Amino acid sequence: MLIRRTPSWALPESAATPEHVAMNRRRFMAAGAGLAAGAFAAPGAAEAGLLDIFKSKQPPAPEGPDPSAGLYPAKRNPAFKLDRDVTPEKINLAYNNYYEFGTNKWDPAENAGALRLRPWTVKIGGLVETPREVGIDDLLKALPLEERLYRHRCVEAWSMALPWTGIPMKDFVAWAKPLGSAKYVVMKTFLDTAVAPYQASPLYEWPYTEGLTIQEATNELAFLATGAYGKPLAKQMGAPIRLAVPWKYGFKSVKSIVSFEFSEKRPKTLWQAAGPSEYGFWANVNPEVSHPRWSQAQERVLGTNDRRPTQLYNGYAEQVASLYKGLEGEKLFM
Repeated sequence: MLIRRTPSWALPESAATPEHVAMNRRRFMAAGAGLAAGAFAAPGAAEAGLLDIFKSKQPPAPEGPDPSAGLYPAKRNPAFKLDRDVTPEKINLAYNNYYEFGTNKWDPAENAGALRLRPWTVKIGGLVETPREVGIDDLLKALPLEERLYRHRCVEAWSMALPWTGIPMKDFVAWAKPLGSAKYVVMKTFLDTAVAPYQASPLYEWPYTEGLTIQEATNELAFLATGAYGKPLAKQMGAPIRLAVPWKYGFKSVKSIVSFEFSEKRPKTLWQAAGPSEYGFWANVNPEVSHPRWSQAQERVLGTNDRRPTQLYNGYAEQVASLYKGLEGEKLFM
């Protein structure tokens, strides 16, 4: 018998699961024609049914060596420092939010192995000089990689610290050559229910969609992570390319990106659509603005379980506060 022991640093799921997931069974039943009616007999049964789909699948065929492995570790940029120790890799690999692969923290580590990383193509479109598609390895050759130490703050009031490797997003934006009329960068993850059956959940508008303003995307902190801990990014962490914006809550950092679209229109993001009273477009960290169901004044540090005061913009106010001048009428911290 497999006995799962919850580590001391784990966040209780009762505190972490969004309220609309736990309470909105009516929406599940109305939209769940693709699942057996009995799957909705009790809370959590739908998720269990989707997990059964995972278990019934054959293990994915093994992939060959990552062709980008030789690019890591990259040289560390000394301008980005931490006020705490880096979170141990084994904790980061075991504790993830990646709803495409399940709603429990350990689900991504168990289920994301089905995701194949090669071939992987990234589309660049919308308001750009030349729309194009580029393979992930060609992208990694086109733009130099560097390592940065960043804090990461989840909206669920836990935090960690990571050594990301990747591409400064301002370099990527310059390489993509957007038109002057572009105001936003819209990013989407893959959509494949054969690989990620949880994308069949009617609670969310898949694929996972996020966005930044052009000013945010070209800020010195915005980062496209392709690796961590001196190696290519693990699948459960969002391989082969994900966003890292350390002054925002973690749900802004879309994983496994397949498209970048430059647009005049602000996108409707996945969490904004799923819970508009709890999750907004900006999602900047602020200890003085509580989530509707919990305080953001403190954070719990994974690995040590220490409680620390939350810092405005997660400690990056000097670099990003100027981005939001004149926007006082918007809900910047949801």
